Amino acid sequence: MQEKTRIGFVPAHRVPFSEDWAVDMRHRVLKALEPICKDLNMEVVVPDKALTENGLVRDDKDAEKVERLFKDKEVAGIIIGTMTFGDEISAITVAERMPGIPVLLFGTKEGAFTQDGNRRSDSFCGTLSISSGLYRRVIPFSFLGICFPEEEVFSESISDFVRTCVAVKGFIGARIGLVGPRPERFETCAINEFPMIEQFGQRVVPISLVDIFNRANEVKDEKGVIRIIDEIKQSANCKWVKEETLHKAARLEIVLKEFAQEKGLSTIGVQCWTAMQEIYGISACLTLGRLTEQGIMTACEVDIHGALTMLVQYLASLKTTIPHFIDWTIQHQREKDVFLAWHCGNAPLGLKASNSEIYLKSHSILGEMLGPQICEGTAEFQLKEGKVTLSRIVEYDGEFKMLITKGEIIPSKDKLSGSWSWVRVSDLANLYRTLVEEGFIHHASMIHGDITDSLVEFCRFTGMEAVIV
Repeated sequence: MQEKTRIGFVPAHRVPFSEDWAVDMRHRVLKALEPICKDLNMEVVVPDKALTENGLVRDDKDAEKVERLFKDKEVAGIIIGTMTFGDEISAITVAERMPGIPVLLFGTKEGAFTQDGNRRSDSFCGTLSISSGLYRRVIPFSFLGICFPEEEVFSESISDFVRTCVAVKGFIGARIGLVGPRPERFETCAINEFPMIEQFGQRVVPISLVDIFNRANEVKDEKGVIRIIDEIKQSANCKWVKEETLHKAARLEIVLKEFAQEKGLSTIGVQCWTAMQEIYGISACLTLGRLTEQGIMTACEVDIHGALTMLVQYLASLKTTIPHFIDWTIQHQREKDVFLAWHCGNAPLGLKASNSEIYLKSHSILGEMLGPQICEGTAEFQLKEGKVTLSRIVEYDGEFKMLITKGEIIPSKDKLSGSWSWVRVSDLANLYRTLVEEGFIHHASMIHGDITDSLVEFCRFTGMEAVIV
């Protein structure tokens, strides 16, 4: 369950514009935020009448009080709304003194003229003063628009912003587990840790496969092992795998979960099928999917940037939807703009299509192409249909960028190996050209639902380039 997300609200007001109008607009904004708070487990942190006059922000003293309030509550984002013209200095000061916190700016629409023909608000004008001040100070911000808080665009934009804030907060300072070396022939999974440290305060925590295997062999929690095996058997047809395989998978799951908890890891990249299979006797495919389903995003083939992509998607869903770590494998032999999103057998079991059965199998992941390289214990099934978002983070020369696109999983009567789905996109040729020309690799993360807007804003606030297709 995603912990409550605290978002600070700055109701900006400027004298001599209508105090009554500003107070009423502040009330309307808070009223409009109530259902969003309930739906997204959000809390609005806003100055009340005891902190500032009428709970508005209009001068330097108010800004200092609100800054202390927001820091005390550890807000994950700041919403600045011009209730009237809005005092630019106080509103900007709050954002300036909380660097790295995402900022959303909006203005409110006008009411009727006063009896003597004057304007009550001038929010349309004052919002420009605040936006130019943010721009001048190079403070990243999103602009919602000019609206009344009761309008749909307000609730939709706030919801996207909350998701962005959660993703940014969880991404900055994340700890990523590195289990074993990357496959020797997979240069695409090589990373430079220093830009991650310098730009995002992240930490890669390595552990050797020998240490993992030793810990797995020494697991004493037999009840835990049996519980995991029972869960697997209830979810999947296990007649093609040995009981020993299930025991090894359960022990591996226990130690990887312990490793994540001990080191405070948000996500893990695992050497999943070469040395894992040769030394421990199973692939990690099933375990990766089960860990992901339990909220520990786990990527194949020690793909650290891929694991981070999974993390961002999961956080942007407010931890309500789990992703599938995929290969862009082939374009459909007959259908236009359809490709196969596939991996060996790593998908979370909860993503199963209603007309599909999960089989645990042991075989060469690409048949005769790999010959003796057997994957022992892969979870094989078709993923459920629906709209999806596909993303990928890469880094070149210290510059990060994220591919962001969307598609739709379409149902199929095919019987394929691995965890798989056919995905239709708007223009596969253009998408593939972008992958090639922008240096994106063969791995991506795919999650059900359309979270593209939140991911674009995530890139804004983390300094990544958003490559939108």
